[in-house]
Amino acid sequence: MNSAGKTPLRLAIAGLGAIGLTVARRVDEGGIEEMVLTAVSVRDHEKAKKHFAEFNSPPEIVELAKLADVSDVVVECVPAAHFLEVARPALEAGKMFVPLSVGVLLKNMELVDLARKTGARIIVPTGALIGLDAVRAARSGGLRSVRLVTRKPPYGLEGAPYIAERGISLDGLSEAKKVFSGTAREAAIGFPANLNVGAALALAGLGADDTQVEIWADPGVNRNIQTVTCHSDSADFTMSIENVPSDENPRTGRVTAHSVIAALERLTSPLVVGS
Repeated sequence: MNSAGKTPLRLAIAGLGAIGLTVARRVDEGGIEEMVLTAVSVRDHEKAKKHFAEFNSPPEIVELAKLADVSDVVVECVPAAHFLEVARPALEAGKMFVPLSVGVLLKNMELVDLARKTGARIIVPTGALIGLDAVRAARSGGLRSVRLVTRKPPYGLEGAPYIAERGISLDGLSEAKKVFSGTAREAAIGFPANLNVGAALALAGLGADDTQVEIWADPGVNRNIQTVTCHSDSADFTMSIENVPSDENPRTGRVTAHSVIAALERLTSPLVVGS
């Protein structure tokens, strides 16, 4: 317990890449009030231990399914294929679950029913997007349409199933090329590692089938650019964000890790700003 007699929330992190490591360092430094890092799950134990040599309180390394046993909050930042290995145990145990693979959540919405049954909470961070609080407010005030336009450097879309299945070439582009237009649900299936922002936007607004998405491969940009346009009975607005790439993983925006940190801060802070 701390000096106020409170027991800090115990945090566990699945995955220690660009996002997970940034979050882990912030918590270890005491940067989130009333929260301690207790465990992580990683593939490369030796690499993780080298990182932990600089930590004040190195966390335990456990299997994905065991994270919920030693924590109150589980942050998921692993490849989409391992999402359910983290999500189900956390929700079955009634824990708070913070997913980054939001596109997979969109395809497994029965997890929301599981959380309702066990008393767990699923907390989706804004991630590499902007203004989900405004989208939620507009939904309450009669949201009519939501559109996301994503522009990425061509290399940022390489390996996406939608690109591979259709034989879309991204080599040698001299101008922007629209590679996808459809719903957020379709985008989540075709771009599972590239468009978690579309899934988060869908959950905040009109849902997976009524949120429109365009994806552009643009050789003229070196950042991931997200533009959201909403029309509602209470407000019309357009929001845009340019994400600075992470040093550890150029395909991940730096802001994503800090969005997770901001979401965790809301769990313990005596003052919360924004709806």
